Amino acid sequence: MPTPAPHSTADSVIRFYYRGEIHAVDQAAPTRTILQHLREDLHCTGSKEGCAEGDCGACTVVIGEQTADGVTLKSVNSCIQFLPTLDGKALYTVEDLKQDDGALHPVQQAMVECHGSQCGFCTPGFVMSLWDLYLKNDGSQAPACSAAGASACRPLQRKDIDIALSGNLCRCTGYRPIIDAAHRMGELPAVGFDRQALQQALQPLQRDDMFVYRHEGQAFYAPRTLAQLVAVRAANPAARILAGSTDVGLWVTKQMRDLGDIIYLGQVSELNAVTSSDGQLEIGAGVTLDDAYAELCKHYPELSEMWQRFASLPIRNAGTLGGNVANGSPIGDSPPWLIALGAQVVLRGPAGQRVMPLEALYLDYMKKDMQADEFVEAVRIPLPHAGQRFRTYKLAKRFDQDISAVCAAFSITLDGDTVSDIRIAYGGMAATPKRATLTEAALRGQAWSESVLENAVALMTDDYKPLSDMRASSEYRMKTSQNLLRRFWLETRIDAPLRSDQVNPFVCA
Repeated sequence: MPTPAPHSTADSVIRFYYRGEIHAVDQAAPTRTILQHLREDLHCTGSKEGCAEGDCGACTVVIGEQTADGVTLKSVNSCIQFLPTLDGKALYTVEDLKQDDGALHPVQQAMVECHGSQCGFCTPGFVMSLWDLYLKNDGSQAPACSAAGASACRPLQRKDIDIALSGNLCRCTGYRPIIDAAHRMGELPAVGFDRQALQQALQPLQRDDMFVYRHEGQAFYAPRTLAQLVAVRAANPAARILAGSTDVGLWVTKQMRDLGDIIYLGQVSELNAVTSSDGQLEIGAGVTLDDAYAELCKHYPELSEMWQRFASLPIRNAGTLGGNVANGSPIGDSPPWLIALGAQVVLRGPAGQRVMPLEALYLDYMKKDMQADEFVEAVRIPLPHAGQRFRTYKLAKRFDQDISAVCAAFSITLDGDTVSDIRIAYGGMAATPKRATLTEAALRGQAWSESVLENAVALMTDDYKPLSDMRASSEYRMKTSQNLLRRFWLETRIDAPLRSDQVNPFVCA
């Protein structure tokens, strides 16, 4: 039997706001997905299942959540989000867009006018992603807009649309008419969204204490404070930690795994903080990837392309930087640049905090230096310093929504034309995200010159022994990794330095 949770509200009822009223669920497995509940229990079939892994976007919904600043709304993939994570939130599906008089929402009307739908299977997901974009630009959330509504906002840029639709796939249209619809929706008479009314609807659902949901011997814990999280983790060290569900969700939908008890981090207030002090940026383990990259990009604009290419917007809206670090995948896109910047990981357990360099966390393939009762509390990233130059590069078969074959990151500090310090890290080249220590040693203290560089490049074959797999051959990985180091030198060499905006066409949003 699961160990009783300390300070819990074990009413075993999931409550969320849906279709204008509070919806309660008490007979669903903790790993039942939102999409399954919509289609199979509520017979609300607008949202579709295409891939069941967060790739195609046919299941896209919008989640509303109360925050200290009011309410936030964001698109997510309902096929991999577990139903208990909705507790205290609002759920919007394509069925919610119909107006009181039966008219189509401007997003839907624009899709009709621009012929943005053919077979129609993917259309509800596209509509919800566009509605999320519409809400961001409707005068109540975007500073660039006036209170008059979407028609008074600045015209959407192509980049805004590409980012909003990065998680939606269509096999019919070729995307052009959907992009046309994204432009057109802002030209139609505006339809506002009452955030204050949503905030009032969500207020009665907010819990003062930890929520515990139990069903057929399985428990779902949602602590609200760090102290509660420490206590419930200590009492249940075998429980599965759940953050954004962008990886764990697939363990259920694709591998049919039994997760046992679950501890959800999404309601822990302390883990959702971003602070800056002593030359470091500390990002809590519950901060979403999109929010984390938005903050980091203010300090490191070189991360702007990685921000856009890290999965899709619905995945970044759900997944967390702390989860990406805790996962420890050798092909994760965040660890290489975090290691190159000298980031530290903060672990928390009953004995208190434990801080270590991020690269020290990874012992071997999917093995980490963490005790059973510990969890990732935060990641600390040094802020830029004088003389530092930084780049990160991603190689994959597709620009959007693809896993890296190689992910490279470089941080160098120059004293004149001499390398005073350098850190090189790669993903996809070893069983863990790994530094190129021999290559670094060959460059440190030397002139930042082509001849020194070539000598160091040759040592990369001693630093790494990459494998061949479905994404790339070992030969390709080695050659491209060496070439990425050469590219870094070309972009940062003393005699012809390139500005980051010349190197990277992407601009931080």
